[in-house]
Amino acid sequence: MLAKSQQFELSPVYCGVTDMDLPSSTQDPKTIEDNSPVYVGREEDIKKSQRMTAVVHDREVVIFFHKGEYHAMDIRCYHSGGPLHLGEIEQRPCEVCTIILILQMRKSRLIEDFDGQACIVCPWHKYKITLSTGEGLYQSINPKDPSAVPKWCSKGVKQRTHTVTVKNGHIYVTLSKASDFKCDSDFYATGKFKVIQRPSTLKKVPDFKNI
Repeated sequence: MLAKSQQFELSPVYCGVTDMDLPSSTQDPKTIEDNSPVYVGREEDIKKSQRMTAVVHDREVVIFFHKGEYHAMDIRCYHSGGPLHLGEIEQRPCEVCTIILILQMRKSRLIEDFDGQACIVCPWHKYKITLSTGEGLYQSINPKDPSAVPKWCSKGVKQRTHTVTVKNGHIYVTLSKASDFKCDSDFYATGKFKVIQRPSTLKKVPDFKNI
């Protein structure tokens, strides 16, 4: 768990509101396509907080703003359901540990980061996931080579990522199609693992098509 001083202030959560103007909360959600963009908040808010959470078509996601780029993925870690919105972002996964190990091997050079990709580190078990692709990372070393340097390798896509679109200062998230491929994080996207509560009423939001 993060110390109180390390905890993040998240922007207000927008839950279940679609890109259409909704005059009331009586619209049948079954009539809304799961791959339509959903308004999640204002660009100025996420730039201040660096992250926000939202419910998009009944799926919980976290949106990150890191080094000028937006990334969205399932909020629960694929490994054990850890809260990724409370994790830290690392450009060089566990670099300190790697440096210590290299120094013990009397090596003078540093390892390279994983293709320059930033990773979110799950606060529960320190699993590392690339923001851009959702790949799970692990360190590998040849035990038969005492001079070998640890290398970061990919487990493949483990965390489902989603598309973020910004129009006129408004942020929208479009879910990736679950039918296209199976992803480990899908397991924790089901109802019993949800942590975000829906509001009793839906807010009127900017129309994605008309702004």
